Amino acid sequence: MDDVVKSLFERQPPKIITPAPDRPTREEAEAAVRTLLLWAGDDPEREGLRDTPTRVVKAYEELFSGYKNDANDVLSRVFEEVQGYDDLILVRDIPFFSHCEHHMVPFIGKAHIAYYVGEEGVVGLSKLARLVDIYARRLQTQEALTAQIIGAIDKHLRPRGAAVMLEAEHLCMSMRGVQKQGASTITNQFTGVFRDDPAEQVRFLTLVRGR
Repeated sequence: MDDVVKSLFERQPPKIITPAPDRPTREEAEAAVRTLLLWAGDDPEREGLRDTPTRVVKAYEELFSGYKNDANDVLSRVFEEVQGYDDLILVRDIPFFSHCEHHMVPFIGKAHIAYYVGEEGVVGLSKLARLVDIYARRLQTQEALTAQIIGAIDKHLRPRGAAVMLEAEHLCMSMRGVQKQGASTITNQFTGVFRDDPAEQVRFLTLVRGR
């Protein structure tokens, strides 16, 4: 028996689970901001910066509030009675801001979301905007943000198809590096009938651009 167990471990070593790091205290977070202010070359004790660490930590609680929220909380309530409506639902021009996970610099833009009513019914229109915020208010890449939004819609609403497009300007590209102001990045992802039928993709893009 010992040889059998040894053989199993040799073929597939036990998975080591690394515990998540403890969240720093507010005081530790404020101390980190002071360190950055010193590193930037300023004096955190001067009048204009004395309360900056407190303000930054408070702002971070709002800017990254998405970590405390769950998509299930906003998509769990659906309406099944839609008087037989089974066509496209589109909410476009949803403003959002997020922060690049590479430089922690904002990227700002608009989201366009569409889906065909499926088995679970429809969700309140404002919930789609809330869904965008849940994922946007985290450290992100635009590609991952696009995938997370459409993944949540597919999981919770089970539509016949969904489409998501994000358009954003990345300040890490505008303010630093190549410093190209005004350049925009577009990402989109399709599932279901949108993925399988190019005509549906054209319909979605036409409606988004038809403003």
